[in-house]
Amino acid sequence: QVQLVESGGGLVQAGGSLRVSCVASGRTFSNYAMGWFRQAPGKEREFVATISRSGGSTYYADSVKGRFTISRDNVKNTVYLQMNTLKPEDTAVYYCAARSPRQQGRVVDAAGYDYWGQGTQVTVSS
Repeated sequence: QVQLVESGGGLVQAGGSLRVSCVASGRTFSNYAMGWFRQAPGKEREFVATISRSGGSTYYADSVKGRFTISRDNVKNTVYLQMNTLKPEDTAVYYCAARSPRQQGRVVDAAGYDYWGQGTQVTVSS
């Protein structure tokens, strides 16, 4: 089992920045690719970004490309999402997720991840 705990959410004005973090425990963190998803009220959970086990490869949703940066620290067992130039439409609960090496699902699908955190709320005011 992998336990994931997000933190760092909050209220920010449009155009501002915020960094959310996710600390993992329970298994060897570097064995897992990691992802960030978000879910706004009344909407389905959507893919935001993913990062490979080493951190050498990343991939982003078009809606956040150029504004968000995913990174990880395999010593601190932590994955980050730096969010810049935030927009009101970025308002959502942000979830981190861990993907096991045997996972066959697509990295952009929630079904492609095996463990989830409880989420952290990010609210962007206009």
